[in-house]
Amino acid sequence: MALSDDVAPDAHGHHHDGVIKLAVGAIGVVFGDIGTSPLYAFRETFAGHHKLALDPLHIMGVVSLMFWSMMIVVTVKYVSIIMRADNKGEGGSLALLALVSGKTTTKRWTRGIILLGVFATALFYGDSMITPAVTVLSAVEGLAVAQPALAGLVLPIAVVILIGLFSIQRSGTSKIGLFFGPVMLLYFAVIATLGVISVWQTPEILWALSPHYAVEFFYLDPFRAFLALGSVVLAVTGAEALYADMGHFGRNPIRISWLFFVLPALILNYMGQGALLSRVGAPALESPFYLLAPESLQLPLVLLATAAAVIASQAVITGAFSVTQQAIQLGFVPRLRIEHTSAATAGQIYIPLVNWLLMVMVLLLVLAFRSSSNLTSAYGIAVTGAMMIDTCLLAVVLFRLWNWPTYFAVPLLGILFLVDGAYLAANLTKVPDGGWFPLLVGFIIFTFLTTWSKGRQLMMQRMREGAMPIKVFIQSAASAATRVPGTAVFMTSTPEGVPHALLHNLKHNKVLHERIILLTVKIMDVPYNPDDGRCYLEDLGQGFHRMVLKYGFMQEPDVPAALARIHQCGADFRMMDTSFFLSRQTLLASERPGMMLWREKLFAWMLRNAESAMEFFRLPTNRVVELGSQVEI
Repeated sequence: MALSDDVAPDAHGHHHDGVIKLAVGAIGVVFGDIGTSPLYAFRETFAGHHKLALDPLHIMGVVSLMFWSMMIVVTVKYVSIIMRADNKGEGGSLALLALVSGKTTTKRWTRGIILLGVFATALFYGDSMITPAVTVLSAVEGLAVAQPALAGLVLPIAVVILIGLFSIQRSGTSKIGLFFGPVMLLYFAVIATLGVISVWQTPEILWALSPHYAVEFFYLDPFRAFLALGSVVLAVTGAEALYADMGHFGRNPIRISWLFFVLPALILNYMGQGALLSRVGAPALESPFYLLAPESLQLPLVLLATAAAVIASQAVITGAFSVTQQAIQLGFVPRLRIEHTSAATAGQIYIPLVNWLLMVMVLLLVLAFRSSSNLTSAYGIAVTGAMMIDTCLLAVVLFRLWNWPTYFAVPLLGILFLVDGAYLAANLTKVPDGGWFPLLVGFIIFTFLTTWSKGRQLMMQRMREGAMPIKVFIQSAASAATRVPGTAVFMTSTPEGVPHALLHNLKHNKVLHERIILLTVKIMDVPYNPDDGRCYLEDLGQGFHRMVLKYGFMQEPDVPAALARIHQCGADFRMMDTSFFLSRQTLLASERPGMMLWREKLFAWMLRNAESAMEFFRLPTNRVVELGSQVEI
């Protein structure tokens, strides 16, 4: 494959950077979550809620399970297959959902697929609350291993680090981001070296790479092997980030950094921890990760692991901003205030509401669960749920988009569903111990997302019902009303009928401007829409024009900038001669069929608290007129 096909295009602001440079950047951003799993995954499998005996059967079985999990889930499923299903270079559940729903014709199928994709997004928010809490706590807990006297400071230090992390989001991460790649390179090199030293002392652990040890574990101790899957899956948490961050780095750099650097480092470290347990036994269970290092190097390792944990948390927070922006554009979340933290990189954004809500939830989790071991019981369900949904969406991609032959697709999907199903089932046993938390968060956010989407559809339907045909309006009003100089832009969510704001303006002010633009902004199901294909223009006569601006779901609408580029609509647009008219709807919850009354009230509350269209579309504040109307749904 040509290099230029896979390196992110110019629309992402990369200007064909070298693959190696992008691969280093990917190590810093993409692999933080999966890279910090060795801090707690191996320990939890043996010392967690379902303890395992420290004998060769269990140690070799767990190492084998972790290795083959990384091979099947990460290498085969995500790196080799799902990353091919990009939506014009972008990845992630919502990008995949937009790609799949655009290609499926059956209404019944489409609705199910959309609900699955939305639930995967809702689970991602649960995951993005737990990841910073568990990674930072597990890193700082190394203090208690290196300096037992400092054990009481673990919780306060973790809280301070997390508050600091969320506080710096406003200033952007581009400067700090420069250090992410080198720090993670050092971290992976160190954990690989520690693993090699331990494996050198107990080389028999290398036999664990054979899958028959995993099979033997299930054959001789099936119940414990099944329960162990709930902790083994912690070794692959963060795999979905490879796909979600594909738009930032391109497919090839992520593949190269995973296959040649991250995967070998993780395997060596897990094998090193297994070798340590088989040599030392129970005393090493306190923290097999930190005890791989000699005593004099344990404190520097704590600092390095804490830096890696902060980087992993940063990647998840950035991911939450990115997913929220996509959800706003695709109509699942109300408009929120989005700030840009970098003039050079369009993708670097900051959403204050999401940032502070995440911080509150992360701190509550840390203070409620108090240790990374307790938190790992809540971790895993959100990840395995999202992975299972990704496999369902992949099934649609294989059959509907790629038309793979059945004899090839069915066995592959059978293996993936078996693996994902086993992990999900094992994690469901952890629901009473804290697994309820991500599920509760997921269901609450799912309710918000679907209520907003359904409410918007109903509202637009009701507004269409009462709309007057534009041709009739122009014939009756154009000659009767007084025309005044200037341009009036009436923002409308539907490209047919007369906007409510135009009717209200005529009713109250009894004037029409010389040039009237009925403007609709449409978000398409592709990430980027090139400038030349962005504007659709129709002359309706008598100075009236219908205009549709089309944006991809990764782009931010900027109406004044788009108008400045239009020259085929009479005179050029001058902001000082242009007035923007917005309609602000007040919702009246009613017993009409459509949505349950409590959901109508929830939708009305969300509508009241949404960011105004003026700021969202970047309209000049001194040129905007808002006119209210009431709608029943």
